[in-house]
Amino acid sequence: MKQIISSIRKKVIPTKQKDKEKSDIAKLALELVKKEVSKYSDVVSVELGGSFAKGTWLSDKADIDIFIKFKVSVSEKKFVEKSKKIGFASMKKYRPYVRYSEHPYVEAKIKNTKVNVVPCYSVNLGNWKSSADRSPFHTHHMKNSLSDDMKNEVRILKAFLRAQGIYGAEIAKQGFSGYVAEVLILNFGNFENVAKTFAKIKENEVIGDTHNTFDTLISIIDPIDNNRNLAAAISNENIGKFILLCRSFINKPTLSFFKRTITSSSKNWNNVLILKFSFSKRSPDIIWGQVKKASSSIATQLNIGGFKVIRFSAFTDEKKYAYLFFMLESFDISKVVLKEGPDFFNEHDTRQFIEKNKRKCDLMWINNNGKVQCLVKRKTNNAKRFLTELLKTANSGIPSGLQADFKKGYRVFVGDKNLSKSIKEEVSDLVSTNENIFYST
Repeated sequence: MKQIISSIRKKVIPTKQKDKEKSDIAKLALELVKKEVSKYSDVVSVELGGSFAKGTWLSDKADIDIFIKFKVSVSEKKFVEKSKKIGFASMKKYRPYVRYSEHPYVEAKIKNTKVNVVPCYSVNLGNWKSSADRSPFHTHHMKNSLSDDMKNEVRILKAFLRAQGIYGAEIAKQGFSGYVAEVLILNFGNFENVAKTFAKIKENEVIGDTHNTFDTLISIIDPIDNNRNLAAAISNENIGKFILLCRSFINKPTLSFFKRTITSSSKNWNNVLILKFSFSKRSPDIIWGQVKKASSSIATQLNIGGFKVIRFSAFTDEKKYAYLFFMLESFDISKVVLKEGPDFFNEHDTRQFIEKNKRKCDLMWINNNGKVQCLVKRKTNNAKRFLTELLKTANSGIPSGLQADFKKGYRVFVGDKNLSKSIKEEVSDLVSTNENIFYST
């Protein structure tokens, strides 16, 4: 195991050249923001934050986070308005655009490096006014608490998480954030100890110090805010994946755990119903939230209609197209459905049940438990036809924010023949088994 970890460590530590490139970009971006901020008397300071400032960034990927710290007296409306103005003005040469968290922030790209200009309030520890207020404290805490060796251990853990597709706190991923990786290394010292801990972790276990109880499978406490459970932002599926991956890695450590391997079963694609549509331009965070909500709602409608949904997911290229995926047990189900009514002693309910169903049922009888039952014809027993008809109704499950996009058109189809290779890779988990998780334990 130590040989594997040593090999990965060499790959994730940035070279001097890469470090200089990122440092130059960070210096440029910081100067541009500071220049613009000088026009605003209600801005207290500007700080470099995130993994780059903490020295935990991966050699092949590092965003630059710049925090604009406003006076606490600034209203939320002005906070949003002024931060966007500062972000757009400072990044005007680099095609800035808006992203969303609790509050909107401005993002741009300088030499293929994302630069995030994020507003927060200049508060004392614990007196949070916005969710971003903790970030400068996170930066200071990790810079002072993590040794150089531990910072490299964070990089190893991030590489492990990223290779397995569970790295990133954004709504599209709901995985382990970079800050969570730092907190885990801070608690356990190195990647090996993190893996060994999670391989044996128990339900409801708490990592860190807190007096609170949280309703999550495990709890990971923010060291600068013991009322905050970082695990709340991680999906149960991703927590489960990480635990099984750690068990597998401890049992049989190989370099494959640090490589993104994608396998896709053509057989399973034959059971996938796909809904594709285009959307008007909006923030990636908003469209991801909308397509995830839509996939969940439509999956519920398919189940109600008798089509058992085994798994479902959503994907968007964040530019023009979105896809909803539903893996079904079967596309064709029985043409009739069994409906059970009240017992025959209940006169009122029995009469209502009979009146409601007598014209559309093929058969009605009383079973051995004294219940009135009937067989009712389904409107359709084919999943593709069912979804096509469902989308024409008011109860389709499409969120209000997507309805205008759906009015422009959509397409329902089966299988992967109409999907590009890149999209199939993005949703490969839907139809494939990750051998590192399930075959190495």
